[in-house]
Parts: sequence; structure tokens; C-alpha cells
Amino acid sequence: MKSSALMLAWLALATAPAFAVTDPGFLLTATAKDFASYFPGQLANGYLSTFTAPRGTEGNLAYMVAFMDYAKDDIARPAAIPGWTEIDYSTGQSAAGHFWMNQVELSPAVFQDYRQTLNLHDATLTTRYRYLDHGKSTAVEVTTFVSQASPHLAATRLSLTPDFDGEVELSFALNTWAPHQPRFALGKLSGEQMQEQVASRNLKLQAIAPATPDRAALWYHGDTHVLDSSGDAHDLTLRLDGRAEQGLAMAEAAAIRLPDGVKPSEARFYRSDYRLALNLRVPVRKGTTYTFTKYVAASRAGWGGDADADLALAKAARREGFVALLAAHQAAWHQLWQTDIRIDGDPQAQRIVHSDLYYLLSNSTHDTAWPIGACGLTTGYAGHAFWDSDSWVFPALLLLHPQRAKSLVMFRSRTLPAAEQRARERGLRGAMYPWEADPQNGSEQTPHFAYVLGEREIHVNADIAIAQWQYYLASGDKAWLEQHGWPVIRAVAQFWASRVTYNAQQQRYEILHVTSVDEDYNDVPNDTFTNVSAAKALRIATAAAKVVGAIPDSRWADIAARMLVPFSAQQGHHLDFDASVPHDIDSWGGSALPMLAYPSLDLPMDAAVRRRDFDYALAPITQSHRDPNSMGLAPTSIAAATLGDTTAASEWFQRNITANVLKPPFNVRTETAGNNTGYFLTAAAGLLQNIVYGFSGLRIEQDGLVEAYPPMLPPQWKSLTLRHIAFRGKFYDVAITRDANGKVGLTRTLRTTP
Repeated sequence: MKSSALMLAWLALATAPAFAVTDPGFLLTATAKDFASYFPGQLANGYLSTFTAPRGTEGNLAYMVAFMDYAKDDIARPAAIPGWTEIDYSTGQSAAGHFWMNQVELSPAVFQDYRQTLNLHDATLTTRYRYLDHGKSTAVEVTTFVSQASPHLAATRLSLTPDFDGEVELSFALNTWAPHQPRFALGKLSGEQMQEQVASRNLKLQAIAPATPDRAALWYHGDTHVLDSSGDAHDLTLRLDGRAEQGLAMAEAAAIRLPDGVKPSEARFYRSDYRLALNLRVPVRKGTTYTFTKYVAASRAGWGGDADADLALAKAARREGFVALLAAHQAAWHQLWQTDIRIDGDPQAQRIVHSDLYYLLSNSTHDTAWPIGACGLTTGYAGHAFWDSDSWVFPALLLLHPQRAKSLVMFRSRTLPAAEQRARERGLRGAMYPWEADPQNGSEQTPHFAYVLGEREIHVNADIAIAQWQYYLASGDKAWLEQHGWPVIRAVAQFWASRVTYNAQQQRYEILHVTSVDEDYNDVPNDTFTNVSAAKALRIATAAAKVVGAIPDSRWADIAARMLVPFSAQQGHHLDFDASVPHDIDSWGGSALPMLAYPSLDLPMDAAVRRRDFDYALAPITQSHRDPNSMGLAPTSIAAATLGDTTAASEWFQRNITANVLKPPFNVRTETAGNNTGYFLTAAAGLLQNIVYGFSGLRIEQDGLVEAYPPMLPPQWKSLTLRHIAFRGKFYDVAITRDANGKVGLTRTLRTTP
């Protein structure tokens, strides 16, 4: 008899919308034409991740949430756990020799009738082809997933249909990676020293097509040391215990299921420094399909048990079977997709929205206290948490998946003591949060050569306070605010009150020696985005104090009211920073002024100033010779939307889906078109905010979910629907449509069932 949880999973699967199975807006496909340009996709559930690979059977790097390597003198970085995806295959000896499929050159002549599909709705990777090995042909089908329903589990099913009689070989492996070399003392090296050491190893800081980022030499994975491992060739199981370099303990296990009625002619356990495997020889008959399944469980200190516990999980999954595990996983994802963004009239945009949502959901956790790195569960930006987690990813999740958004603000609550210690060390009050935070302990992890960002790009503190308040406004959870949000907001306000400088001559407050949000300006007075954000954080602190019954510091409101916001009275628009600073660098950002319209900040201003701000900002953005950073595209579109400029808002949105920052075949979003910094969730979340707030005109305020700006639709869109969004315990469908006269309007429908 099936468990009640499994029965519920089957029921959810059975009642899922019919479009889920076939809707092309959820399907991304690779063919043999993609072999040369293949940029790996990602399979993940927020806790455990791996990558896709063309054959579907390769051994791939894998990571766990906030599982970090703390090597001496280096920055913290994600420790690669033993890779669990590999199932290698050989048809045996031939006149040409003995070959393993994963080592054979990836060629359409060898991998025939090739097709690989990443189903975003089911979060599964399915690969089909006919493998030709020197006259022996085998039909191959592989399905892999990382369970959304049982986060410690993952599985791969391999089906083989040979066109010959004989004996084949299979190797089910856990890849135990060698310690990464070279390693650099990024906690100590200056920029010049870092570049010298990179060059001395004959490495370069440049992108390599199709998928190696420009900083791969610095963003290497951390190390996991295997402390104990074993395998059982009779029970067909593998297990290991390990520990990240100077970090947490972890464990992993695998259990293999053979096709019914199949007995290997040989089964051997193999172990080396780099591989733990079960190697089998299996007799096969022509035209018969043989299905092998590999069940994997993984855990780390603070999340799960040891290798024995993981082995028990893997064996339990083997008993339940692949179909049951897959059904529960699909049901969990189908439940997530009940909340969706549906676009009628633009299939390309729909597919991209779904892929951005997929990667965001794959790298987020439900109701925990872990953040999301700029590049998720990968080595991009060394897995550190930036302001991206609070100002980009958090707002995108807040209305769509509030419990996942909650995890991000809870991370800042959990790591408040570390931020308070940083402030004390600098003679400041309150909390000074890191620029690059370790996702486990919240410590500062900015490389030494970029230490100035950790000291001066302090707008992150305001970003954090704003996110805390936004969560309270959207949830209405006063108890949460009292226990978690208010302590963070208060500490940030105390920081700003001690960090500002009072200009007695001008009778105003200023913030000096900061790195602008446009980081090429790394020591400026009065960065406009920083000053505006700090002032909002101080106003928030005063408002939050009243909600929780505390007495606010009277200085908070005074500082906020008299904070300098750089403005050109002659030209009638805001400046990016103090008028004393020339705006003359061809920078990656061009101008940060569109960020003033970002939904969680949304600086009030009259329409004429808003237009002049936009026109002033557009010139350096469009004239820059630098490769555009995909972070800047969404704010520019949102700023245009606040103007009611449908043409500009649509054009900048379109650039976000056509600017070559989406890599084939699985729409992996990169930071720029050329740097190959992939899985860039910051920009993925920006695109979603562009739709959820930009085109809808909705803002989260104390008065509720306010229609602050008129809604709009790109010209080719027939309608836009935000399905099943959550606000203060209620669920809504928000539809943006055109009437017969072409006028765009918004309707909000309360859902009667959650």
C-alpha cells in the first residue's frame, strides 16, 4: 500500500493542468547541432544541484546549499561534493578496441537521432539517442532529476536497447574530485599580485566558448575530502563520508536497481582516489530494453544525517521505485507552477520567463534561513550572497513564492550578530552587513583585491532593511517583524546614523567615501542610489518601531528628511552622485538613475523630473562601448514603465531576451553577452520583476498591493496574467488585457481556494 504522501503526490499529478505535459513554453530542447555550443543547464532543488551534460550519463560537478570550503588565506567557496550523475556504458571489445561511452568524442555520427529535453514543468532532463560503437548500436534513453519532494534525493534512470546479443559493461560511479589546483590566496592578494599569479600558471581571465566564464581561474570549486567510503557489490550500494576543506561534514550514498530478472555475470566494487564505483557485466539480447536506475542521497552537517542515514534513504527510494519518486517530484513542481506568469502572444518571451522562473525556483529553499548567491548553487561569484539576494531575487519571489522569499530575509536575521561585529570593528553602531557574505555564517568574503567594495559599497545595508520591511508589508506578519525583521531594521538604521556626515554649512546629511552602485566609481561622495536607499531605510525604521511598539531614534527621521539627494537644478534631473564628481567613465552600468524606479525603492518624483532622469540616464547607457551588464536591462525597462512609455519599456524588455545573454540550449542566463558568467539569477530575477511590477505597475506599500502606475503590455502581447500571487494571506490572479479600443487595463481576482 502506498504511503499517504505518495498518494497525495499521485493525486496532484493527476489533477495538474492538461497544458503542463505538452505546452512548448516549458520545453527546452537540444539536438546534435548544439554539441559545439552546448552550455550546461542545471538540475537542482535549492539544497542539492548538478549540471546537465550532452550524453546524460556523464559525471558532473555537484554542490549543496551553503556547503563551503575555508582553505587558509582563500575566500570561502562552494565545495564540490562527489559527483553522482555518472553511469558509463561499454558495448565491450571490438576490432578497434574497448571504448566507454562517456569518453567517446561527441559526434553526430556516433550519437545518432540525438535529442535532449529539459522539461521545466517537470524539472527533468531526458536524453535519447542511438549510440554507435564500431558496428554495435544501442538505443539509449536517460532521465535525471533532483527531487523537489524529497530534497536529499536524486535519481537517474538509464534504458538500453542493444541491436546485438552479447555482454555489456556498466559503471555506476561517485566521482571524488581531486583537490583543485592551483589555489590562490585571494584573502591576501592585491589585484596586481593576483594577476601575476594567474599569469604565472599560464591562465587567463577571459571567457572561453561555449561555457567557461572569464573568472574561472578564480571561481574554482572548493574541496571535499572523502574520509571514509565503501561499496557492496552484492547489495549494489555505495556510501561515503566527507568534509569540506576546513568546513562542514557531508555524506553521500547510492543504491542501484537492475532490470527485473537480470543477473550480472560480474559485479565488482572499485575504489581509487578519484572514483567510487560499482562495475557490472550484464548479458543482453538484441531488441530487449534493459532499465537501470541509480538512486542517490546526500546531506551535510545541519541538513540531514551521515552516510548510513543517506544509504537508508537511497535504499528506501530503490524500494519505492523510480516511478513513485518521479511522480512525487513532478507533483511538487506542478504545485510550484500553480503560481505562474502567463503571456499570450509572445511564445519566445513565455519560454524565457519560464526558464528564468525555473532557475530561480531550482536555487531557492522554502522557509529556511539560507540566501541565494548571485549565480545560485554554482561557483559563480564564489557562491557568496550579495545585495542581489535582497534587492533582485527577493522581490521577484515575494508575490510569487513568499515562503522562498522569506528564507532570504531570514538569512539576514540569522547573521545579524556577524554584521554587528563588523560595525563594532569599524567604530560604527548597529550592523554593517558584508558586501560578499558567506551563505553559511554571514562573514565577509570579498577577495582582498576588491576589499574596497566590502568597505564602501554600503548600500547593501539599506537594501537589506528595505527587503525586511517589504516582507512585513507583503505578509502582514507582525510577530515575524517583532522577532526577526525589526532587529535587522533597527541595527541598519543605527549604522546609517553613525555613518552619515553632517554638513553644518549646508544643514544637511551626506554619505562620503562610498562605492557607487555603478562600481567603476569606487570612492565618491553622495552616491544618489546609496543616499536615497539609506534615507528610505531610516524612514522604514521609524515606521517599523511604531508597528512593534518601540520608540524610534528621533535622529532617524531627521537624517532621512535632510539627506542630500544630488540634483541638477539647472537641468532639472537627478545626478548619479555628487555634482563634484565628473560622470565621465565608460562604465558597465552607464547610469544608476533607472535604479531609483526599482520597485522596492521607487523614489517619488514628479513626471517631468522622471522623464528628464530617464533621458539623462539613457545617453551613457546606450553610448557605452562596454559589453552591457544584463543587470541594467530590467531597471531601464521598469523606469520607462513608470513614465508610461510603452515603447521604451517594451524595447528594453526585448533586449533582455535577445541580447545574447541567454545561452543555448537551455536558456542559461549570463551576466553579459561575452563573459559567460552563467546561472546569473540576479538578471533572471530582474526580468521577472520587470513583468511582476514594471508592466503591472503594482507596488507593495503599507496601504496594500497598490496600483501605483498604469499597467502596460508590449505591443505584440495579447494579455499577461500573474496566476496565484500571494499577498497578506490571500491569493489573487492579476490579468492585464486590452479592450476593444486598445486600452490596457488591470483586473485583480481573489481566488476562493489557495
